[in-house]
Amino acid sequence: MTAPTERADAARNRLRILGAARHLLATDGFADLSLDAVAREAGVGVGTVYRRFHNRAGLVYALIEDNETRFQEDFRRHCGDAILSAHDRLRAFLHGMADLVDDNRELLLLAEASAPAGRYSSAPFRRHHEQITGMVAELAPGADAAYLADLLLMAYTPGLFDHQRTERGWDVDRIKHGLDTLIAGIGAAGPADERSS
Repeated sequence: MTAPTERADAARNRLRILGAARHLLATDGFADLSLDAVAREAGVGVGTVYRRFHNRAGLVYALIEDNETRFQEDFRRHCGDAILSAHDRLRAFLHGMADLVDDNRELLLLAEASAPAGRYSSAPFRRHHEQITGMVAELAPGADAAYLADLLLMAYTPGLFDHQRTERGWDVDRIKHGLDTLIAGIGAAGPADERSS
């Protein structure tokens, strides 16, 4: 059974609401984000926003999912047609993830605070894990790709990423360089059973 198609006016309202929420976040920060303010900014009735998102958490997760969709589209555009090595695809993916997390830190920190382990069962995390596992398996055949994908994804834990950016003062390029070092190590290592214990 296919999912029902969204009505054109509902789709337009959804885009207006998400755009308004992004604008308010950029100008006022998360503390002042309310569904009433988003409705005013979007020029729609507050009931429309509540029916669609139910509460502020619902709006936050919709923004995260919308940003994830954009990230996946950008990755497909960058790596879909070109014949890139597993190393180059993995590097592009992890660099794109660093930019995605940096651009959405406030939203991701809120999501992490409301459900600390929730990210591991979220659709974006499962999708990222599957994609990274596939690229790691191609880059290092025989390695424990699923475990290595977990380790790579730990770099994007919102609290850690925010700590590195704010408390340590690291820029995103430093984080990307660290990820490049990890990718090089994965590519250089043989399968676990080929190494001495």
